[in-house]
Amino acid sequence: MEKQEIKEGFLSWLDSSLEQEFPTEMAAVNFNLYDDGDDQWSSELVGTSSFDENDDDWACDEVYSNRDHLYVFDCAMEWEDVLNLICDSVKEYLENGRHADTLKGLQGVGVGFVDGDITVVCKRGC
Repeated sequence: MEKQEIKEGFLSWLDSSLEQEFPTEMAAVNFNLYDDGDDQWSSELVGTSSFDENDDDWACDEVYSNRDHLYVFDCAMEWEDVLNLICDSVKEYLENGRHADTLKGLQGVGVGFVDGDITVVCKRGC
């Protein structure tokens, strides 16, 4: 898949992922990224009950997950490029996505591989 095709698919997936009610205790979201091997990658949306920009463990306080509805894509890229592409896609969504206000109303929005650091792309109101 080309980068633009991945981004468009991700934005569509994100629209559908945000079309539901979330737990009232959800304070932040993180987009967990996975390297599935053989140039396949996936992302899930995780809602958390806390947010701490200085401690990535906030992403472990899950109160919501769409693990049954992952965004899966194939591309021959390094993990850093995948991270940057998804970060850029989330930032684009925050600018003009249909449910951007849902994300902007949270304490924070992050993106990161499950075994790595989290990149905070938005703090409340960004």
